[in-house]
Amino acid sequence: MFWLTEHFLSIQGEGRYAGVPSYFLRTGGCNLNCPGFGVSYEVDGQRRFGCDTWFAVDRAYSNQWEGVESATKLLRDLDREFNTIGYKPHIVITGGEPLIYASDPIFYNLILGLLERRVVITFETNATIEIDFENLPAYKEVTFALSVKLSNSGEVKSKRVKPLALKKIANYSKEYFLKFTLDKDMIDSGDALKEIQDIRAFLPEAEVFCMPVGESRNKIWHNDRAVFDFCIKNNFHYSDRLHIRIFDMTQGV
Repeated sequence: MFWLTEHFLSIQGEGRYAGVPSYFLRTGGCNLNCPGFGVSYEVDGQRRFGCDTWFAVDRAYSNQWEGVESATKLLRDLDREFNTIGYKPHIVITGGEPLIYASDPIFYNLILGLLERRVVITFETNATIEIDFENLPAYKEVTFALSVKLSNSGEVKSKRVKPLALKKIANYSKEYFLKFTLDKDMIDSGDALKEIQDIRAFLPEAEVFCMPVGESRNKIWHNDRAVFDFCIKNNFHYSDRLHIRIFDMTQGV
């Protein structure tokens, strides 16, 4: 079984496929917390800090998650959604961290079923999970948006950078790219470039997309110009966060 926190039709807001109509499946649970991103929320009267999808990471919210016990049932639901939509959008599987379920039989059967339907699949992942591509070959047919976390996430390097996991994805997957979340202070200090270069040492051929930190329009506004200039200077791709620009802090969009 695996857990879903929400699923919805929207526009991909980030990375290589920004602007493409996409159907999002957001899984529950993550192997990282990323308190350094500074998004605050309250649980049982206590203030906590984490990433901008805290509701899909913090298991205090697990009573709101949906347990998926049948890939067949979820695929039938998606078929009905696609018929209503009138086309098959890209599927974006995000989280939390979706690849904590990579070896789960129900989750894997979902991937097989989507590929049989000729759906384009992108995983948004922190790239810390080693995938057994030989025994789970369906993962060779998907795109990986590698959102490797930097020091501004608040996680220690040994938890957030896994060279073997990165190299396996580069060696086996049909498509991958790097996507980093940056803030002005990290850019000004020089840490952003150094840490990105360190990760690119494992993936020298990977395209790099950089986007501003922020779960709201206001916070993005404080970082976007610095990220924009950083990308121009270093020949990286600038990635805005279209869903936040349009909907601000609303979930399910």
